Amino acid sequence: MTPDPRRILLIHPVGGNRQAAASDIVRRANMMPPLGLASLAAWLEREGLHADILDLNADPAAEAGLEERVRVDAPGFVGFSCTTSAFLNAAELARRIKAWVPGTVTVVGGPHVSALREEALARFPQFDYGVWGEGEETLCALMRGDRTDRAGLIYREGETVQCGGRRKSGLELDRLPFPAYEKLAGYPNRYTLPIFNYPTVPNASFITSRGCPCACSYCDRSVFGSDFRRNSADYVYRHMQHLRDRFGIRHLNIYDDQFTLDRARVLELAQRLADEPLGMTFNCAARPDRLDAEMLAALKRAGCWMISLGIETGDPDLLARHRNRGDLAKMREMIRAIKRAGIRVKGLVMLGLPGETEDTVRRSMRYVHGLPIDDLNVAKFTPFPGTPLYRDIRRYGTFEEDWDRMDCMHFLFIPDGFTHERLQELFTLFYKRHVMRPRTQWGYFSMLWKSPDSWRRFRTDARAFITFAFNNRRWQKP
Repeated sequence: MTPDPRRILLIHPVGGNRQAAASDIVRRANMMPPLGLASLAAWLEREGLHADILDLNADPAAEAGLEERVRVDAPGFVGFSCTTSAFLNAAELARRIKAWVPGTVTVVGGPHVSALREEALARFPQFDYGVWGEGEETLCALMRGDRTDRAGLIYREGETVQCGGRRKSGLELDRLPFPAYEKLAGYPNRYTLPIFNYPTVPNASFITSRGCPCACSYCDRSVFGSDFRRNSADYVYRHMQHLRDRFGIRHLNIYDDQFTLDRARVLELAQRLADEPLGMTFNCAARPDRLDAEMLAALKRAGCWMISLGIETGDPDLLARHRNRGDLAKMREMIRAIKRAGIRVKGLVMLGLPGETEDTVRRSMRYVHGLPIDDLNVAKFTPFPGTPLYRDIRRYGTFEEDWDRMDCMHFLFIPDGFTHERLQELFTLFYKRHVMRPRTQWGYFSMLWKSPDSWRRFRTDARAFITFAFNNRRWQKP
């Protein structure tokens, strides 16, 4: 069958260890839908094109039927959206698709490609095109055959790879249709938030903004840039209503980097949710300098269940080195204010930043374990392409640039003065001390009635959860 140039199959590849993906407790404990692909599919469909989505990250076994699907459906284009840890899987799939149906055009986008641009395609000839930045308009122009519109496109010209440059103006987000969630097989039940991070099911994630004006050393802003754009409060309300009415969603994780950046928008949305309740709860992430008592009270009335705060480190000097406007005293004060408002708090910490020492780790432990937080996530610092630290990272320690394992679950960067083994010991100790606190244990016990589905999932995979929490080395390469 001849490939149809108005049809595209959008693939979310598996990141990391693909052989063990189906049994990986970390993946199954937090399975997020590919919201970017769902947004692309909705946009393309509205423009008269046809898009399907195959989420191999959620269903690795579906790879076995990929050849038949490509041959039977004959999409003219196959697109991949990739984080760094998923890029090599996408490259292997693109190579195989080219062999099965040589006329298929392969396109790759996402943060890894937006960060490396020409470099990403130069080493991987199985990709015909790359997309830099947000992909709706760029992919649409490519599928329509508009070869004069190269903005946002990475392409081949003879033996060289060229980049058409970033699109000069971002989309007005209220112009976007709601993502095509219905194209995700098994949605919403196949996708899960972390245990103890939600009160009810079914639950889901969604995004209400793009871009981040902050310039932290460890963050990649190559896709959406530094210009903050957001949906209006009315659009967000209608989006939530759509998820409730179409899919029965009862709890939402707002996956914005800076949900509370626009105070007026948050207060307007919170008032709308209080005046016209949807019967839904939600989580969000925020910076402490973008919260206040009035906003917290409004969020609580609107149904806010938990707020995540990026603590990163409890050492003030290390924090100042990597994050602008970081203030640990303000952080402590705001966490207490969130608790007084009746909202749960999740702390996000990063271990192994350049400049990390035994002393900074222990300061972080003392600081974090003295906070009234309900949940904790400790990430293993990873210098992703596109972050300010990436190009010069070897000045501060050793770095094994293994793209498959660049997922914040492996210590690939080892700061000067550390060994991998010692960092891993401190990582495990950090979690152990958090879990052994009476406050933490009572909080988990209270989830019996606050989040009964979390305890159901925990009982199902209890052995794997406990092994991972207390002996994470099992998941590391020697």
